[in-house]
Amino acid sequence: MREVVVVTGPPGAGKSSVAGRLAIVRTPSALVPGDTFFSMIKKGYILPWLPRSRRQNEVIIEAAAAAAGRLSEISFVVFEGIVGPWFLPTFVSAAQPADVHYVVLLPPLSICIERVRSRADQGFSDLAVTEDLYRQFVDAGIDDRHLVIERDAPPARLAELIMRKLNDGSLRIASSGSG
Repeated sequence: MREVVVVTGPPGAGKSSVAGRLAIVRTPSALVPGDTFFSMIKKGYILPWLPRSRRQNEVIIEAAAAAAGRLSEISFVVFEGIVGPWFLPTFVSAAQPADVHYVVLLPPLSICIERVRSRADQGFSDLAVTEDLYRQFVDAGIDDRHLVIERDAPPARLAELIMRKLNDGSLRIASSGSG
């Protein structure tokens, strides 16, 4: 095994839905929700999109990646959360020795905005932050092989597409974090 698939993208991209579907494709499997690690800080938490949160975010990503890497010893692991390419080397390093595969869900901004606006069951609803994170992903120069930009595909279909890419190796990140 020793595989971790990072399903990322801006808020409203469909990460949770797609990752949930992807995590049940193989047996045994584990789903690691990145937001859980951010919620562990109970006092002194810095909103992760603020510039001064960089060190906090780095430590949390390292902890989450280490957990995902460790779980990969016994199962196929899907990590779901915001891991922009700016934190990908940190994630890859901490997940060792697992092979890390990286997929960025990036439907049109209007879809992300509408999904965030219509959420009733999640605490995050900041449309300005959604737009800013979306732009950061767009401007990051992510290799097309890691992008999934379908606008209307259901989560099960996107999970199938990601599994095909996973199986052909096109989502793999080199251990140096480049790719």
